[in-house]
Amino acid sequence: MSAAPGFQPVPRESTSSLITRQLREGIMYGTLPAGAQLSEAALAAEFGVSRGPLREAMQRLVQEGLVRSELNRGLFVKELDEAEIRDVYLTRTAIETAAARAVAHGGSAAQAAERLRARAAVMAEAAAAGDLHLLADADFAFHEELVNLAGSPRLHRVHETLMVETRMCMTALQGTYFDPEDQVAEHSRIVEAIASGDDAELVVQIEEHMQEALDRLVRASR
Repeated sequence: MSAAPGFQPVPRESTSSLITRQLREGIMYGTLPAGAQLSEAALAAEFGVSRGPLREAMQRLVQEGLVRSELNRGLFVKELDEAEIRDVYLTRTAIETAAARAVAHGGSAAQAAERLRARAAVMAEAAAAGDLHLLADADFAFHEELVNLAGSPRLHRVHETLMVETRMCMTALQGTYFDPEDQVAEHSRIVEAIASGDDAELVVQIEEHMQEALDRLVRASR
């Protein structure tokens, strides 16, 4: 029986992965705005890399749906219209409902609920201070925590892209928090539904929260 081929150690995170992460954050926070054309030459120079790892990063963002490729024109940051915003929230509802059910019926539901209460408390502090930027960050942290607590790499992977798209919408449409206290209350109700293990109530609270967020974004975009 032949010996297994020798493998060389590889860095924990490749150059292309590092570039992907930075480009994703640029898209998320509006440094690379929706509709912007992405120049390989300019970005390679800015990152100080060859075009190879940059192309790998771009291809991953195309696969994630954050960048679109146009024949003979190049690569562009994706623009989200109303139909796509609605689809983002439809998918988020499904992902976060599945995650919340897994958390509610997992072996550490009580501890998970406490971690989510802590996230909601940060939101409450930001709302009380009138800091909408911090509130948005705390809001995102709550939803990321919820999906992470489910312990599903696949749910996490899909949710990560959805949250980038959500942040894109909110960055482009400032002032979507019409009532910060309502935002905090909605998240607190989700936590308590998870803590109670009541699937029906959990579904109601997540669906209502997502619909409220969607309605705010759609109103702001018109």
